[in-house]
Amino acid sequence: MNFIIQTHAPYLYDWFVRPPMITNRYIHRHLKKQLQLEGRTVLDFGSGTGTLCSMFSPQQYFGIDSDHQRVEYAQKKHPEHSFHVLNDTKIPYADQSMDYIVIVAVLHHISNEDLHIYIEEFKRMLKPTGSMFIMEPCFSQNSPISNRFMRWADRGKYIRNELEYFALFKDKFECKVINRFKKCFLYNELFFTTHPKH
Repeated sequence: MNFIIQTHAPYLYDWFVRPPMITNRYIHRHLKKQLQLEGRTVLDFGSGTGTLCSMFSPQQYFGIDSDHQRVEYAQKKHPEHSFHVLNDTKIPYADQSMDYIVIVAVLHHISNEDLHIYIEEFKRMLKPTGSMFIMEPCFSQNSPISNRFMRWADRGKYIRNELEYFALFKDKFECKVINRFKKCFLYNELFFTTHPKH
């Protein structure tokens, strides 16, 4: 069932994995505390079914995802916002065009090798004063039960611990933890921000 929800039925994913109550409590609430939304351009990397777009002005929001079914679903559900299919590792936005890049539950589906390519793209697209805000499931040595549950329940092959996430960005970005929290009692979530090194 998990496979069906995540790969073949965007509307099921929307209903069961990203229902409004869960999304507002564990994602929107945290992001709203950190982001200055007015007049800022935002790339939602791995935008999925578009659950974050309602936080942002349609003129300033750009969603991109590799799953064409989710992109199509998101565009139909949120026709005023812009969603695009990511076809390769080149992200089709201009240099220094984004104030924010927001990534929620995406990196743990991407290998280190591919992530290094995307991180170069993130650095290219961010304005010098820009920031990334990233929320990912995270292994913790203090939560063995949660670690086992995430390995069993999540389709992401690349759940990492905090230091491993930071190591991916260390050459191009400064990283800072914003929060560590439990989602639905069993998921360890790491919420952190990065700023380009100059």
